[in-house]
Amino acid sequence: MKALILAISILFYTSTISNAQCSITNTVFNSGEEAYYQVYYHLGFIWLNAAGVSFKTEPLSYDGKKGFHFTSMGNTHPNYSWIYEVRDRFESKADSTTLAPIWFSKNTSEGGVQAYNRYVFDQKYSKIYTQIKNGDEPMKADTLLMKGCVFDLLTAIYACRNLNFENMKINDTSPINLAIEDKIYPLHLRYLGKEEISTNDSKKYRCQKFSILLVEGTIFNGGEDMVVWVSDDKARVPIRIEAKILIGSIVANLENYKGNKWPITAIIN
Repeated sequence: MKALILAISILFYTSTISNAQCSITNTVFNSGEEAYYQVYYHLGFIWLNAAGVSFKTEPLSYDGKKGFHFTSMGNTHPNYSWIYEVRDRFESKADSTTLAPIWFSKNTSEGGVQAYNRYVFDQKYSKIYTQIKNGDEPMKADTLLMKGCVFDLLTAIYACRNLNFENMKINDTSPINLAIEDKIYPLHLRYLGKEEISTNDSKKYRCQKFSILLVEGTIFNGGEDMVVWVSDDKARVPIRIEAKILIGSIVANLENYKGNKWPITAIIN
């Protein structure tokens, strides 16, 4: 499940937002947007409907400014929890004008192991103040120095959905810096062109397709072992995510979606 949250949360990267200002013009989403995904775990000939993941966007007020409050929750289904129970919650706060991150929190319980991350972004002085606690280890506090634009797991999604797909050619790559745990990782996206896909509810979508450079560790293999399909329309909604993990693979399909300023028009009748 941590793999899935991370998979959905680092969907698209582009050099158009890798400048020092973290400044973009959001034309894709608004407050009130909600999306829900069914997650399947694949090992050999076995497919398990393992979990569900939700994403929600709400309005935020801070220091007299307007912002967004992003929330993502992931939970294993009862028929899978006896194998490996997951209860994850991720939250981010970002400026509504620039989408620059302000604050990030991760609270996870996976296989009985608790983890907590908290980031406070100081955009003025290019610093991230972190608090990290994994399992029984003591809380660790640190300060990370930002060089250029840096996003957390959730703000990366919403910022990069504003990518102009038409300006990319097949195999073009674009970088982004992402804060994960107590490090900042330089990652990249590789554009793979357009493709039509069908989901489990038999809906067919026109999509833009990408691969993502993953961070090698306890869940992912290193390299471009994640592929993402997003709707080829103004909504830019992730439709499917496939990722290889150390044991097997995961697939997430969009099941429910509502509340965005743009409807999904890339559905093929």
